[in-house]
Amino acid sequence: MIIEYKLEEHQILADSGSSSMGKSAYDNFIPPLDEGIGMEAIREIERRSHDIVAKIRAVAFEPNSEKFLKRRYNMTETAKLVGRTDTAIREAEKHGRLREPDIDPKGRRTGYTLEDINAMRGYFGTRPWRSDQDEPIVLAVQNFKGGVGKSTISCHLAQYLAQQGYRVCVVDCDSQASTTTIFGFNPDSDLDDGDTLLPYLTREGHLEDLSYAVNPTYWDGLDLIPSNLALYDAEYALAAEIHGNPLALNRLREGIDSIKHRYDVVIIDPPPALGMISLSVLRAANAMIVPVPPSTVDFSSTTHFFTMLVESLGILEKHGLHASYKFLRVVASKVNDNKSAHTEISKIMRSVYEMYILDSQMKDSAEIDNANARLMTVFELERAQTSKETYNRCLAHLNAVCGEIELLIRKTWASHQKILRREGVV
Repeated sequence: MIIEYKLEEHQILADSGSSSMGKSAYDNFIPPLDEGIGMEAIREIERRSHDIVAKIRAVAFEPNSEKFLKRRYNMTETAKLVGRTDTAIREAEKHGRLREPDIDPKGRRTGYTLEDINAMRGYFGTRPWRSDQDEPIVLAVQNFKGGVGKSTISCHLAQYLAQQGYRVCVVDCDSQASTTTIFGFNPDSDLDDGDTLLPYLTREGHLEDLSYAVNPTYWDGLDLIPSNLALYDAEYALAAEIHGNPLALNRLREGIDSIKHRYDVVIIDPPPALGMISLSVLRAANAMIVPVPPSTVDFSSTTHFFTMLVESLGILEKHGLHASYKFLRVVASKVNDNKSAHTEISKIMRSVYEMYILDSQMKDSAEIDNANARLMTVFELERAQTSKETYNRCLAHLNAVCGEIELLIRKTWASHQKILRREGVV
């Protein structure tokens, strides 16, 4: 059988068993199911999995397996993001104060990069940074259940905020490293264990701060502290230490405190389970977003999450580690308006969570699925992958959710109050 994986005009072909040409090399390693599966067969499954992921990365990250942002912004988008008219931008370009965009072989402008847009913001003084007196937001996208959309929201929110001009750092605390992969790193080959939170959380390297783990990404103004499978070792190390030293749960907070002054927003993507790292995240964060798909199972699970959250915060308080949040909001995620159950449960969620649920929803969309297949977010796509209508609808929902969270963030900063009053939102 031939597995075919198609990305745009590219094809990835992986021989995954016997074909019409006869037996494949894999037949020598994987016995029929009724003969049992041993280590050799499992190793071969692992190898095949790595092979296909490597081929997907080679297509998504070309050239040289390095990821870069291909997205370009037209003048209308640029003027809106910069907060100045296209006339003002063209005038500044005309007098050499701003760089003009590149021209393609047909003499057309290729569009502006995010670096160009941030240069314009610098020139016009329109970057939306907090003042030094405002506390950076350390936002955990938290739910102890897997599959609720934590990484999807974390990545889209981080890129949205960077696109708006904020200084952002994403901290990947999940050893599965989905967020790390989306941001262009191969957790298995690009990173050593010492490139993650692991040596800081375990104190192996006697590190004073988290600067060693901060990596710039291909998004201007957006940094990443990556993860890989080795980070799971921190769970055991912290669990062993916690009995004699409860302050070990404060370590992640101390690390983030050591770098947060560089940023406006630090976004934490936690593991999908209650453990030592998750407890550390609860202590490190000063704001929280809780994704909940509108299904009976996920809604029930989130009810248990809040019970466990109360118990976990109680554990922290017993150890003198108080945790409080500038804001906490539930966001309905993976919502499919064509499913009547989703509609009904969304109504229940709104009645239960009231002011603690976002007005906007993260909709289930083929555009998100197609972007994920390319190891991207929707904000990175150069064009619609399904239809323009679907793409625009998806983008509108993403912008609404992220914009609502952006407003919550800005409301915590005293330096933004005058601007927000002028905008009529406070």
